[in-house]
Amino acid sequence: MESIGWLTATIRSALAEALALVLPVECAGCDEPDVALCERCIAQLAPHVTLSRSEVWSGLRFEGVPARVVRALKEDGRTRLARDLAPALKAAVDAAQAAPSRAEGGADETRAATAPVVVVPIPTSRAAYRRRGYRVVELVARRAGLRCARLLVPGRATADQRGLGRAARRRNVAGSLVARRAAGVRVLVVDDVVTTGATLEEAFRALREGGAEVVGAATIAATPRSGGRL
Repeated sequence: MESIGWLTATIRSALAEALALVLPVECAGCDEPDVALCERCIAQLAPHVTLSRSEVWSGLRFEGVPARVVRALKEDGRTRLARDLAPALKAAVDAAQAAPSRAEGGADETRAATAPVVVVPIPTSRAAYRRRGYRVVELVARRAGLRCARLLVPGRATADQRGLGRAARRRNVAGSLVARRAAGVRVLVVDDVVTTGATLEEAFRALREGGAEVVGAATIAATPRSGGRL
């Protein structure tokens, strides 16, 4: 069943990209006609990696052109844009993997720190997958040359996070994820955008309870907090 879903998503993605070649198109970043993404907007997607939250590395600020491009990928089915966002996710993943380990001393910790890191995506809800036909962060990860392992699965349904504050987001996602086949695995969680960090915190909890060593997280972009800080 999973292979059928993957095939369906692949076909939909290919059709969407093919249609973009024959139908009128506007730049996802600035609405310039007849181009999917203009050179000026491509330049604004150049990675600028920051530690946006504790243990979370992000390749872009979720504002202006990057925000518009991410929304076009997520909400408008413009899967071609995954290629343009891939460098930001790859740069964030590289930064997260290069960050010093939090492990302290001992041969066991030294061996663990040199073990391969598995990239684990935040799972897409069934409703979002039915609506889009593809998993956003996994699509961008593939375009970045990253292989993802689905060690996280939804444990229960959650409400839409948009419009919720930090405390409400935490309550909404608390206990919503379950880790599988994660024991003894070093993992790096990936997602599209980090806002309050509630979803990533829930992912960390589930993976650690499942026996994984979480080295951090990487996202395409991060929403600036009050004062413009990441």
